[in-house]
Amino acid sequence: MPQEHIRVEEFQVSGDDLLAKVKELLREGNIRRVTIRDEKGRSLLDIPLTLALAGALVKPKLIALAAIAAVCTHGTVVIERTSEEATDA
Repeated sequence: MPQEHIRVEEFQVSGDDLLAKVKELLREGNIRRVTIRDEKGRSLLDIPLTLALAGALVKPKLIALAAIAAVCTHGTVVIERTSEEATDA
């Protein structure tokens, strides 16, 4: 029976590229959560995508993300990506 495995990845981006990077990652799929952190490591926005992709909840989050990108010079995009791994039973 396959088990879900969670992998965390971090990307350093400038404020100008923040929104584009998040949209690119969303298109790739298998992402459970996106967290945006500022230069000091403080979490500015946390989007649980397992719930957000079920409806129109993504658009308001992307608008907030655009506002953060406008004031953030450098930031970190942290994603939790899922994959299924087969296990021997």
